[in-house]
Amino acid sequence: MEGTSGESETQRKKELTVNVPVPEEKPFTLWPGKYHSPVTAALWHASSSFAQRARNVSMDSPAQITLQSKTPEENRTSVVYKFSSDTSLREEYRNPWNLFRIGKLLEDLDALAGTIAVKHCSDSDHTTRPLLLVTASVDKISTKKRLRVDVDLELAGSVTWVGRSSMEIRMEVIQPVRELREKDDVALIANFTFVARDWRTQKAAPVNHLVPQTEEEKQLFAMGAARDAHRKKLRMGNQLSSTSPFAKEYNDRLTQILREGRVLCEMPALGDRNSILMRDTRLENAIICQPQQRNIHGRGRGGFCSAEILCAVHGNRERRATTHPRGSYSPCHPTGTEV
Repeated sequence: MEGTSGESETQRKKELTVNVPVPEEKPFTLWPGKYHSPVTAALWHASSSFAQRARNVSMDSPAQITLQSKTPEENRTSVVYKFSSDTSLREEYRNPWNLFRIGKLLEDLDALAGTIAVKHCSDSDHTTRPLLLVTASVDKISTKKRLRVDVDLELAGSVTWVGRSSMEIRMEVIQPVRELREKDDVALIANFTFVARDWRTQKAAPVNHLVPQTEEEKQLFAMGAARDAHRKKLRMGNQLSSTSPFAKEYNDRLTQILREGRVLCEMPALGDRNSILMRDTRLENAIICQPQQRNIHGRGRGGFCSAEILCAVHGNRERRATTHPRGSYSPCHPTGTEV
């Protein structure tokens, strides 16, 4: 019995060594993920080879010139949360109302999306300098059902669209986790847009091509191209042209809102009791991005900013509104530990 117990204990230690890497086995600069959830740390371990390459390649190394063609299946990555059996992990993602902390989940989604982006943009030539990847935007976060903190959960994603220097990564949150996935198992869908920059010049750099194989992948590729065209249109200031069938309705609604706002400014007692000025909903907060929040490029992680933005949005909603936040956010500048 003692021999059997000793063998099982040895086997358990071996499994722990494989599944949970010891931080001291890698340089300290490769382990900022150890300050976060175990899932984020696992993603850092998966990206450690790319980070080590970035440290060993000098700025004078040639840029990635030869572009490869990859399929979505090549960069597809998934991570499973064992909430049903791991009480300590469950506690990290539980909010005071015993619900799921969406901000922390969004932080992990960004970390996984960044890992997928690095896998897609990497080449087999270790003499070239790697690309600098930045989270450009997060949009179309669709919640299908409420997440439970006591049921196992899976994060999965892959690159679904690629432009010249940008790519879109579709992330899915699946709950419950089972071998034969059903359509209703997808609880949340989010689209992350990453842009590639040259490490030395900081200019836009081309990324590897994407070759969709299945009909679903081709459909997602077309949808990503349409969203990219829409974003370019918004940047050009053509959010709603005068020829659009919704132009008149949009302008009429805007005129009505401006009229209500003028009444609230000049004669508050006569204003609509159910209306409030936009300036009265402003909420500010100063957050310091510590070095522990950096990514493999030494910059502030986009997921950290995403989580803080979502917390600010929900805090403002609790103060003023009666509905969940909608829409998307786009950072004005890449984050960095020096700002």
